[in-house]
Amino acid sequence: MPSLLVVDDEPNVLYSLEKSLQSDALEVLTAQTARQGIEFVQQRRPDAVLLDVRLADMSGLDAFDRIREIDPRLPVIVITAFASTETAIEAMKRGAFEYLLKPVDFHQIRDVVSRALDLRRLAHVPAVFQEADPADASVDLIVGRAPAMQDVYKAIGRIAPQDVTVLILGESGTGKELVARALFQHSRRGQAPFLAINCAAIPEALLESELFGHERGAFTGADRKRIGKFEQAHKGTLFLDEIGDMSSATQAKVLRLLQEQRFERLGGNETIQANVRVIAATNQNLDEAVVGGRFRQDLLYRLNGFTIKLPPLRERMEDLPLLVEYLIKQLNPALGKRVHAVAPEALCLLGDHSWPGNVRELQGTIRYALVHATSEILTPDCLPENIRTGACLPQAAHFAPDARALDLVHIVHDMLRTGETDIYRKVSAATDEIILETVLRHTRGNQVLASELMGISRTTLRAKLRGLGLTVEKPFMSDYDQDG
Repeated sequence: MPSLLVVDDEPNVLYSLEKSLQSDALEVLTAQTARQGIEFVQQRRPDAVLLDVRLADMSGLDAFDRIREIDPRLPVIVITAFASTETAIEAMKRGAFEYLLKPVDFHQIRDVVSRALDLRRLAHVPAVFQEADPADASVDLIVGRAPAMQDVYKAIGRIAPQDVTVLILGESGTGKELVARALFQHSRRGQAPFLAINCAAIPEALLESELFGHERGAFTGADRKRIGKFEQAHKGTLFLDEIGDMSSATQAKVLRLLQEQRFERLGGNETIQANVRVIAATNQNLDEAVVGGRFRQDLLYRLNGFTIKLPPLRERMEDLPLLVEYLIKQLNPALGKRVHAVAPEALCLLGDHSWPGNVRELQGTIRYALVHATSEILTPDCLPENIRTGACLPQAAHFAPDARALDLVHIVHDMLRTGETDIYRKVSAATDEIILETVLRHTRGNQVLASELMGISRTTLRAKLRGLGLTVEKPFMSDYDQDG
């Protein structure tokens, strides 16, 4: 279970934050002094920190520096009661994840903490190759022995230690984020900050501010200075996912940063030096985007000097048995299953499918099959109907291989007939998956809107996504949405 450390010398604030944020999916630790907080970081190794900048025994900046000396990749969220203070801004320049103003908005703080925990997992959980133990839950495996995947491993080994920009190309669901994490973790910046941003998930009007920051008054609603991701990732790595969705204006600023390693915040004149390694990824054909005027050719030249191309699953079907074995071992604990084998007939049906949604679609299919499994062997009747019949679902269903509602009554009767236990949790996991995927597809991956529509907090939403092993990316948009 992830943990959050809250450091504040006001007992009522500690109490409110602990009660608001503590859940079955998050442990909240509290400290009333900077020294106690630093000791907790040293001994308990929390996954994120909420740090008040005004503490009785030490300044906020000194406490921040001590914490980052212990763990340079630990996300630290600074809290201040003084809107005009420069201490929080200075902490952001030194690498703080975010700063918030008191009195705290609990909806906002849950959202920021959730994002910090997601970032912690990206930077901290190893993304390793097939040689690791597939049953080790502490790692995310990049699975595959096909020649095309061997080329990917070799490319990671050659490029990771070089302090250069890398472009990762591949269809949705092929594992671009895993490769980005492997590049970071095997790089010379592996102990420095790692930040990630999905360019398709942030409105165009806000993306430039998110990346480069802004000065107070730069635009309507800019009531305070903001430090952007490039400044926060100083001496570290920034992963720009779905870079093909970036606007022309933002592309121009990214190009200048890559060429000159400097930029200005929106509305500002101060030139800021940026020592950041950029890893970019896209599922788009950038050559076609250049021809269509949607992507700058000079930026493409700057990005694709070092390119890693991930093969779609249909081009490495010899890896299918390995992937199925890995996914079963990975998903068994969360679903309370003990499946250890796949019937040859079921594996044959999986091999006949074209997998337009790639490994992500396969993951959803195996999860569906495990929910339906009534023994320790996956049989053809466990598989979604489109796999059994050979029918292909539309792109909108890539994330959920069977987009129709599960026949819950039938499933429960089967479980009762076979004497299964823990029925409520198993069926709840299956229904949660359908609800989350359907609503997130409706909101195009916007988790704030999705949590409001479902009537749950974003922290709960992110916890459910993590528990089910789901990720949020652009495939939540249907074909109809993409075509306009």
